Amino acid sequence: MQCSWKAVILLALVSIAIQYTAIRTFTAKPFHMCPVPNPLNCGLGQDVESFDRMCDEYPYFNYNSSRKTHILILATTRSGSSFVGQLFNQHSDVFYLFEPLYHVQTTLIPHLSPSRYAVERRVMLGASRDLLRSLYNCDLYFLESYIKPQPANHTTDKLFRRGASKALCSMPVCDAFSPSDGNIEEGDCVRKCASLNLTLATESCRERRHMAIKTVRIPEVNDLKALIEDPRLNLKVIQLVRDPRGILSSRIETFRDTYRLWRIWRATGRKPYNLDLTQLTTVCDDFLNSVSTGLSRPPWLRGRYMLVRYEDLARNPLQKTKEVYEFLGLSLDKSVVDWIHNNTRGNNDVSAKHKYGTLRDSAANAESWRLKLSHDIVDYTQTVCQHILDELGYKAVNSPEELKNMSLSLIEDKTFITFL
Repeated sequence: MQCSWKAVILLALVSIAIQYTAIRTFTAKPFHMCPVPNPLNCGLGQDVESFDRMCDEYPYFNYNSSRKTHILILATTRSGSSFVGQLFNQHSDVFYLFEPLYHVQTTLIPHLSPSRYAVERRVMLGASRDLLRSLYNCDLYFLESYIKPQPANHTTDKLFRRGASKALCSMPVCDAFSPSDGNIEEGDCVRKCASLNLTLATESCRERRHMAIKTVRIPEVNDLKALIEDPRLNLKVIQLVRDPRGILSSRIETFRDTYRLWRIWRATGRKPYNLDLTQLTTVCDDFLNSVSTGLSRPPWLRGRYMLVRYEDLARNPLQKTKEVYEFLGLSLDKSVVDWIHNNTRGNNDVSAKHKYGTLRDSAANAESWRLKLSHDIVDYTQTVCQHILDELGYKAVNSPEELKNMSLSLIEDKTFITFL
């Protein structure tokens, strides 16, 4: 019994230590950017009144809240998030990162277990919030804890999809391209740029007025409440949603092994008894919880949340992009407009069909799932996801003929007032 008693005490102490670390992470004042000569003036013990007075005295200390807009693209896989990310990546004054939380997931929970989903989700979310807060403060060194192998001398060639970030393929981070090179292909960046120097990347981040991060690894906007309420950040969330039928169709085509049983159902017309239905229900449940919160406009989210349907963006990319930029209070770069014109009109080139590519006929792609899914799969999806389909204005189809009738739009004209 003595051993068990000691074990209980030890576990209690460990629990307290973990909670203390978490609380300190969420409440500590940043000190690494304070310009005053004595760094002790920026210590974690600084009281709020003197901290605020010091920020008034030294504007650079309050760098983020006064200068930067922090943007988070909240999405799920195969919802068009790479396309939306490019709308910020192409802006000359936005530092954009593509899925940095990938490293958190692969380090902490490389093999996600359905039976431990709730526990692992909490672990993932806590670490993800800490990392996002650091990245928005341009502390890219925090990433090193999750990159494997760990960077040496703040240098790595293992950052996930480094080439998807224009800022990480341009000066001062990479000198392989000149400003006149225009749109840099992801593969060219990876081949021609040297290993990523996180010190130079941090410098580039601090030089730019705004920062955008795309993630498909935060399930709901509710999970971001602590960050949105953090006065040190100026965080605004763009939640991207898509018709769950379109998401399912795209995942079946893209993740062929993971969605093998769905492909069997589509090919044979018989639903496998061991089909993993959570691959569909999780998307709809997360959408419903998050969208319901956003549409209810709680005080902590007002002015910081905008709901965007992928289909609206696909059909009217320039107009919708203007609305997004207006919400964020950003000017729309000519480079962003040019990119939209060049990447939303369709292309028969092989590169345009890459599973993570952004070059496509966006309007035709919005409802292309109707030609790929069988009616029984669509009917099942409509039953499981009925509430979120209704909430987002996606119409149900009632017959195979109606499904294939592309002249009949399944997208209601709907305005979401979520950002006042």
